[in-house]
Amino acid sequence: MSPDWMNQPLAWLDWTGVHLSPWKLIGLAGALLFGARWVVQFWATRKAGRPVIPRLFWYMSVAGSLMTLSYFLFSAKQDAVGIAQNLFPAFTALYSLQLDIRNRGWRLPKDTASV
Repeated sequence: MSPDWMNQPLAWLDWTGVHLSPWKLIGLAGALLFGARWVVQFWATRKAGRPVIPRLFWYMSVAGSLMTLSYFLFSAKQDAVGIAQNLFPAFTALYSLQLDIRNRGWRLPKDTASV
């Protein structure tokens, strides 16, 4: 395998006409994960009857930001705008997750696990 295999289109998708590289799949998965965190936040808020941000929101923020950031850093794309757009949210989410763990503990009680 050549060192650039992560930027090459996946052969098993040739029949579809879709040209996705492994890096593009990582970037798309990160963007979907980052966007889906709002569904988690909406569900937790609706369940609690008040605005809440569940810990899962921060995990999804960290993972989605880092996946999308890695796409912009390491793929052939190497887009400075994408790097800047994902670098700050990654640090903010990591900081918020660290604060959440520090304030509520590592293991949440069962009745507050989703909020």
